[in-house]
Amino acid sequence: MNESQYMHKDVIPIEAAQTLDGLFSERVTRSPQKIAYRDYDSITEQWRDYSWADMGRFVARWQAALAKEDLSPGDRVAIMCRNCPQWVAFEQAALGLGLVVVPLYTEDRAENAAYCIENAGVKLLVVEKAAQWEAFLPILPQLSSVLRIVILLTADNTEKSKYNPRVVVLEQWLPEQGEQLLHINTSPNTLATIIYTSGTTGRPKGVMLSHDNILSNTFASTQVVDILPNDLFLSFLPLSHTFERTSGYYVPMMCGATIAYARSIQQLQEDLLIICPTVLVSVPRIYERVYAGLRTKLAEGSALARKLFYLAVSVGYSRFELQQGRDTWHFSHLFWPLLEKLVARKLMDKLGGRLRVAMSGGAALSPEISRIFIGLGLPILQGYGMTESSPVVCVNRLDDNLPASIGRTIPGVEVKLGEHNALLIRGPNVMIGYWNNPEATRAVISEDGWLNSGDIAQIDEQGRVTITGRLKDIIVTSTGEKVPPADMETAILRDSIFEQVMVVGEGHPYLSALVVLSQQGLQTIAELCCLSPDPQQLANQDAVEKILLERITQQIHEFPGYAKIFKVALIPESWSVANEMLTPTLKLKRSKIAQHYSTEIENLYTKR
Repeated sequence: MNESQYMHKDVIPIEAAQTLDGLFSERVTRSPQKIAYRDYDSITEQWRDYSWADMGRFVARWQAALAKEDLSPGDRVAIMCRNCPQWVAFEQAALGLGLVVVPLYTEDRAENAAYCIENAGVKLLVVEKAAQWEAFLPILPQLSSVLRIVILLTADNTEKSKYNPRVVVLEQWLPEQGEQLLHINTSPNTLATIIYTSGTTGRPKGVMLSHDNILSNTFASTQVVDILPNDLFLSFLPLSHTFERTSGYYVPMMCGATIAYARSIQQLQEDLLIICPTVLVSVPRIYERVYAGLRTKLAEGSALARKLFYLAVSVGYSRFELQQGRDTWHFSHLFWPLLEKLVARKLMDKLGGRLRVAMSGGAALSPEISRIFIGLGLPILQGYGMTESSPVVCVNRLDDNLPASIGRTIPGVEVKLGEHNALLIRGPNVMIGYWNNPEATRAVISEDGWLNSGDIAQIDEQGRVTITGRLKDIIVTSTGEKVPPADMETAILRDSIFEQVMVVGEGHPYLSALVVLSQQGLQTIAELCCLSPDPQQLANQDAVEKILLERITQQIHEFPGYAKIFKVALIPESWSVANEMLTPTLKLKRSKIAQHYSTEIENLYTKR
């Protein structure tokens, strides 16, 4: 970056912020009239802009309302709402009062959300819709700690009789005006948030992050990816996801950039064209969707169009390698201006036409997809992190981008390889620990502060890190969700029709299962479908798959909403030590099974 560009940066240093609510307050002071957020008003059907001064007044109103509740510094408050300015106002108001924010996934099952609420001892809960509150009614005893439920939106047909004295509607609860913003807590080391993440026990664990954990991670991130005040983010990953919260919320706040909130994932393509963002923070699944659309269009087009497309990718990626200093100039580079006009520009225009950087995290991005986008001119920077590290640990840089790797560590963070080449992490971003779970904390953080990621890695001479495997059997979907398959498999096997089961879905948008039926199961399914109890004949039958999915769903209903099985493949033969599918202790050889049934697994994600 040259000097003139650097002068336009407006990064708030940690010293000026001190805390996360201090960061917000400092931004309001520095940039009162600049647009902070853009959101779609479903009533007027118009996009609405909020300046930082607007947000400051909005936060003051929320703070005045919270101050009237029976809350003390350190108490936990939760929000179950889509990304919107109200989410920001609630969080900043709560943090300013010294409260601890617990973000919940909007579409999560009521049972799972209730567990998190109960575990954290949440005293106040904000939900977006009355339907979310009504979903909690059958399990109200689990919400005994909650003193107040605030509903942002209500429908005319809501049954008022289902309300109890704890429930209020936002428009009745929120005062017309607030007072001066309060910043009760001034210690950066104070607990700011508890973020629940799935663990190997099947129940989520509460990751405790301090103000400094997140602030240090935010500031370090701004030092490796330049964000300017005129940048525009399009936010669509849930703010309950640490990746979005740090990279897509605090980073633009620290740099004075604007955030537009997408209406929905389904409308993301349209919103890209409307908002025309300059920065995109995403998980691989979004790039996969765009790529799938490209492949469909190419398959329907002419042979010439396909040749031009792949030529553009090849030449564009070669130019990228040249810019990175890993290749030499080629004669084919002369064709780039034409290829860019005919092919690459069309893709970039579909993404809004102004993207200058895109970040990918939460799960591994396919090298094939990365090559396509980079070759067509979109500089995707793959990074790595985990909720326990606030979350960013490593990220590629624009001038040092090796797509197969997760890049080098961000400033202030150290990594090294431990036993079995496990990636160990140390820095100011490492969590305080797991909420009310010191045993789990000791299991992942050493006495000298090294966090065991559970991932197997390699580190090259330049310090670039590459993830090569996982010590624990945790499936990471392309949407960034982490699912412990063993727990789900144990639950599924409670149904006696199943003899063996293996959950799959690594790098894919949803989970599937390979199942072997017991003799009883074969007979049961055969009778239900009026077929012979021959596993070879039962396999690939739509009616069989439908029944198996229904039986599986019954067994895993207590798992989080994202831990759902969407497809199932019936395997005719059992897995045993003899056929090398099981260990001598009868544990699944996951890699062996996945390799042997690679065709069946591929069909789960390619066939409808």
